[in-house]
Amino acid sequence: MNDMSSRHRLDQPVSGQDPHPDNLAFAETLLERFREDPSSVPAAWADYFRALEDAAPQARAPARGEERRRHTDRPDLEHERLQIRVLQFINAYRYLGHFGARLDPLEREAPVAPRELSREYHGLEGVGPDMTFDPGSLFLDGPAPLDTIEQVLRETYCASIGAEYMHITATDEKRWLQERLESAHGRFGFGDDTRLAILERLTAAEGLERYLHKRYVGQKRFSLEGAESLIPLLNALVQRGGARGLTELVLGMAHRGRLNVLVNLLGKSPGELADEFEGRPRDDRGTGDVKYHMGFSSDVETPGGAVHLALAFNPSHLEIVTPVVEGSVRARQVRLGDRQGNRVMPVVIHGDAAFAGQGVVMETLNMSQTRGFSTKGTVHVVVNNQIGFTTSTLKDARSTHYATDVAKMVNAPILHVNGDDPEAVVFVTQIALDYRMRFGKDVVIDLVCYRRQGHNEADEPAATQPRMYHRIRDLPTTRERYARQLIEEGLTDAQQQEQILAAYRDRLDAGEAVADSLLRDRTREIRAGGTNWGPYLHQPWDQPVDTGVDRERLATALEHLSTPPEGFEPHPRVHKILEARRQMARGEQPLDWGAAETLAYGSLIQDGYRVRLSGQDSGRGTFFHRHSVLHERNTGDTYVPLRRLDPDHPRFLVIDSLLSEEAVLAFEYGYATAAPEALVIWEAQFGDFVNGAQVVIDQFISSGEQKWGRLCGLTLFLPHGYEGQGPEHSSARPERFLQLAAQENMQVCVPTTPAQIFHLLRRQMVRPYRKPLVVMTPKSLLRHRQAVSSLEDLAEGRFETVLDDPEVTDPQQVRRVLLTSGRIHYDLVSTRQTDEREDVAVVRLEQCYPFPCDRMREVLERYPQAEEFVWIQDEPENQGYLGFVYPRLAPLLAERGHALHAVARPPAAAPAVGYPEVHRSQHEELLERAFGPLSTRDLPHPTP
Repeated sequence: MNDMSSRHRLDQPVSGQDPHPDNLAFAETLLERFREDPSSVPAAWADYFRALEDAAPQARAPARGEERRRHTDRPDLEHERLQIRVLQFINAYRYLGHFGARLDPLEREAPVAPRELSREYHGLEGVGPDMTFDPGSLFLDGPAPLDTIEQVLRETYCASIGAEYMHITATDEKRWLQERLESAHGRFGFGDDTRLAILERLTAAEGLERYLHKRYVGQKRFSLEGAESLIPLLNALVQRGGARGLTELVLGMAHRGRLNVLVNLLGKSPGELADEFEGRPRDDRGTGDVKYHMGFSSDVETPGGAVHLALAFNPSHLEIVTPVVEGSVRARQVRLGDRQGNRVMPVVIHGDAAFAGQGVVMETLNMSQTRGFSTKGTVHVVVNNQIGFTTSTLKDARSTHYATDVAKMVNAPILHVNGDDPEAVVFVTQIALDYRMRFGKDVVIDLVCYRRQGHNEADEPAATQPRMYHRIRDLPTTRERYARQLIEEGLTDAQQQEQILAAYRDRLDAGEAVADSLLRDRTREIRAGGTNWGPYLHQPWDQPVDTGVDRERLATALEHLSTPPEGFEPHPRVHKILEARRQMARGEQPLDWGAAETLAYGSLIQDGYRVRLSGQDSGRGTFFHRHSVLHERNTGDTYVPLRRLDPDHPRFLVIDSLLSEEAVLAFEYGYATAAPEALVIWEAQFGDFVNGAQVVIDQFISSGEQKWGRLCGLTLFLPHGYEGQGPEHSSARPERFLQLAAQENMQVCVPTTPAQIFHLLRRQMVRPYRKPLVVMTPKSLLRHRQAVSSLEDLAEGRFETVLDDPEVTDPQQVRRVLLTSGRIHYDLVSTRQTDEREDVAVVRLEQCYPFPCDRMREVLERYPQAEEFVWIQDEPENQGYLGFVYPRLAPLLAERGHALHAVARPPAAAPAVGYPEVHRSQHEELLERAFGPLSTRDLPHPTP
């Protein structure tokens, strides 16, 4: 009951008036009421007052009903009143002490402590040194004078560390943090060897920057200068993490200090870094990337054994790597059976402006404790340069006091620390790591530092921040300060430190790895549980693969998956769907989309693959078709049939995700890069909504392999189809994906039958080819009477990149071939049947990329008498597939002397119209043009 949060919960009026809880008179009034009648005050306060009496028996209140006087000058009552104020004084430091901490290495302004931290505010100005007080939960051995209590508080909360944790709602976490912080009394107790090791790491951090600055004058490197304490911080995190049993750390960070981390922590060869500075590629893979985007992995030795470090590749979009790291960690934890996160941990290094400014940080924090995305806590390190490019931090960069305030939304403790006090930095690092390991939650270290160079080394920062950089020019480095301190204490001398720095430079010149804890033997047991991408390298996309499954096995599985446990009563509509699926299993009716999709998952699970599906409505399916999670209508209990195929090894996880596209898709990308053995699917609620995650598509999905050599088998389900639902519920923007398609970087498919989605999903895993798969999934076809398949289609077929027209019995009669993708195929077939047009064939392109040139040529050759070839699409002419398919179809048709015509909606700025009547009118016109005389509007389409 010593914390202020308890007082904020009180809501009972006192003496006919409801005083503000922060008023000292409030507590005093309650004390007097308690002395009159303990039952007249809230129970929590009564417990507190009883505990206070136990701790100070000389001030014990009389028994209830006993005569007593109520004079304010009574000694025992006055001491009790002062005791309450002392406890409030202690809590004020816990809440607000960070405002008075000396956090800024630049010392541009002296910290201004809030008035709540003064004795006068609490009415304690007259307390003498001979009066002692119970410190409550403050970590002192016993009653102490107020001077001693205040000294401990200032050393703990107002020195180089500013701790924010009183916003945390869990009392045990607050108490744990209080003990770790307050028991130190601002003295960290590091031995001489540890302190010299900290100096050695600072020397390495500064030494690399100076070396690069002289050797590569003016080249961008986004140096760590001003934040060199990051290196001893990370080293302490790795070493202590290894001692605590961690075997893998996955790190994410943007540009600032990345080269320093690569060389001094992960052990990247300075020779390899030199090649990157000089523009010499070390292999011929793809386009490559700039040196400060590159990832790396290595194994390092720790007191607990070898630890694998993996630094994720990161584009210039800064914080987008945060959810990618989380996804990679989750996949590794699943692979190792690490349910508590005791073996694999994420570490993300942020910039202050980005942490406060980019919404994906909030989205990722929001994921941190959710069922499908938790990694049991992340250590966040904010390299707080106190400036964003040229944006002044407090004036323009944010509306909050600290860049880290957003982390309070998940009750994360935030440890602000002065980067020029490296011992304090290492101390808070130890607390952060131990907190994460104990409580399995996120924690933030705010490393308050500065940026000695400009945003990059060619920048002139004094042009926009003259006062800041005037101060920085005169400031000794962190290493110089700390070396001077240890020299004064006799732990080292200046000559020895110069020798250490010279030896470090010599190792750089020799191209040697300078991370001393690096394990050179990369074949150690540590990697036994690692990801093996070897079988998936250099595989052709068009290799034949058998994706069929025995019919009886499919029937048995579908019957099992459609039968809930006895006594489990789903919603009547769901019950009807399950009954229909049991009829499908018995061959009494054809399979619909939901049944075939479920069988794809079930058969893959039976084959030993894992399946992970996430999206905002993925359990049920936005369009009420999937029902992979069943809900009991009376109790609300859930049942996941696919997890019961093998109860001992459930390999299926479906997540109704938080309302996020960017962070969730990035998480699933990260997961897929670490799990080639799993079918990882992200499903957009509507395909259009994927544009909220465009940065993930541009920076990772489409280009990750070319830039970084990173394979990924992530699958995207993007519901697409023109059903008159308006501009934001029609188009998944296939043209954007097709514009990005090159060098076999992804697959873009538009399946139109249940069998096609079944074989497509199985092909994604059975074939040793791991590239992102973008699926334009349907909406109206999920229950379309013609969009059905049989069990035989699943058992004997395969995914067809091009579907020929099965209803054409005499290809010689065909004079016009309609080429299309997606839902409109069924409308074209229906119109042909109505018009009795036997001279028209409708061919479906089911895989747009990689474009199946040979298969398309084979299908077109079936119609030797055809003279007109028309591409039909629902989408406007400037959108959809036309701009992509024309330069690929036109040469095929030119081989036989024909041109490609096009029928589409008129060019438009929006993907679709919002008025149902206009939509119907446009749709009817499309069908009329598809079968009517080709007008000049349709002849022949120019090259886009």
